[in-house]
Parts: sequence; C-alpha cells; structure tokens
Amino acid sequence: MTTATKELPAVRAAAERLANAADLGMPVAAVRDLIGSDDVELAYAVQSLGTRRRIEAGARVVGHKIGLTSPAVQRQLGVDQPDFGVLFHDMDAGTTPARERPKLLQPKIEAELAFVLGADLTGDDLNPITVRGAVDYAAAALEIVDSRIAGWDITFGDTVADNASSGWFVLGAQRLSLEDFEPRDITMSMTIDGDVVSRGKGVDCLGDPLVALAWLARTAQDLGDPLRAGEVVLSGALGPMAPLRPGVRVHAELSQRSGPLGTVDFTLEEE
Repeated sequence: MTTATKELPAVRAAAERLANAADLGMPVAAVRDLIGSDDVELAYAVQSLGTRRRIEAGARVVGHKIGLTSPAVQRQLGVDQPDFGVLFHDMDAGTTPARERPKLLQPKIEAELAFVLGADLTGDDLNPITVRGAVDYAAAALEIVDSRIAGWDITFGDTVADNASSGWFVLGAQRLSLEDFEPRDITMSMTIDGDVVSRGKGVDCLGDPLVALAWLARTAQDLGDPLRAGEVVLSGALGPMAPLRPGVRVHAELSQRSGPLGTVDFTLEEE
C-alpha cells in the first residue's frame, strides 16, 4: 500500500464517510461505490486512514482482530482469504467505562479465542508452530462486532474499509496456557439470557486458530507493521454471531474433551 493510494480521492471520500458515521452515531451507505467490492489495496487504504485518524485523536493500538475466518462466510462474500482490523484501547469493554468507548450503531456479538503475545512476531518462518511459541497466554473472548454501514449491507471491501466491522471486545479472566490444550480441538457455546445462540469448534476458524494467527502475523509483517509483544489478537469467530440488545447477559464457554477451559461474560449497558 503506497502513500499515493491513500491520497486517492475515492479512498479519502470513503474514509470520511465512515468517520462521519462513527462521529454522528448514524449508519451510512456502503463505500463500495467509491472503492469497489473486492479491491483489497483500496479497502485497506481506507482502513489505514481511519486508523491514523483514531491515533491522532489519542487512541492507542492494543492489538488486532481477524475476520472472515469461516469458509462459509468467505463464500458468501466471494473471497478466499480472511481480513483484519485494529483494536484500540478504548474498545476493551473489560477495562474502559462505557461512556469512553466508541459508539455502537448496530451491534452483534460472537465468541472467539484470543491470544496475548509474549514476543514480537517477525521473521521469515511465521507458521502455526512458530507463532505458538510467541503466545504468552490465550483467553476466551467476546467480540462485539459493529458496522457503520446501514443494515450490514457489506461486501469484502466495505467490511475491510470499516476496520473489519469492529466494535468492542472483552477477554475472560482465565489465562490459558497453550501447553494445556490444542486450539483446534476446542468447542464453544454462547448463550444469551441462558438460551444457546451459537456453537462452534476451533477447526471452524481456518482449521485452527493458530493458522489464523500465523496468517495475520505474515500479513502484518508484509505491510510493515508486525505484531508486537503485549498485543491482543482476536483469532476469529468460532460460531455464528448473534444480535446484541441492551440488558441481555451474554455468556460464552470454551471447552476441551477433558472439561471446561475458560468463560467470558458481557452485558451491554442500558442507554
């Protein structure tokens, strides 16, 4: 991605449209009329401008999220690869008061496995084995996904430009060692007010959440912004997302054959 790409009028217009949605709390029309539905370079150029805007406003990058890790969703959007977005400090619903978080417009929620890195991910051999060694610990996670685009009417280009449809996230309290379980073998169950709304398995995330982490590590390094120690990585949804309404209690549990691994809970505050 070149500086010239970021300065293209269509890229700047798309970034401005999404920024207005975030600032005003009102969804806007999709941006594919400006950047196309599948132009990867233009979509990430828009995302980059949005990231720069947030950093200039005082936000700190604390990690990344991986999206489109399900083959079914990839087929739906006509792509053959995942995407990623940036996590900022004020998106962490476990540590940031609600009034200080970005506005949610059309939230949904999904359960994932998060990795917290203990070492930088750089080098020529970034694969599931090598990235595993860089993980400090894993945790159950809930991602509150959101879209600045009205009605979630998104293509690949729209969601990438919109920071991979990111919103907030929350990590479970249990720190899980990768010495104790295999990410691809986990199962997930998510309930809302006690009713099961989503189930999934580790293999539903690109075959193995560590494969997703390796993909992100290579991609980030290729873009000149490698993953660093201390970053949180949301490795991708383990099951279908569900609509999120204020006041409901969301609970997700990760398990392996021998028993439970970790849990995470979230309730969206009433406005």
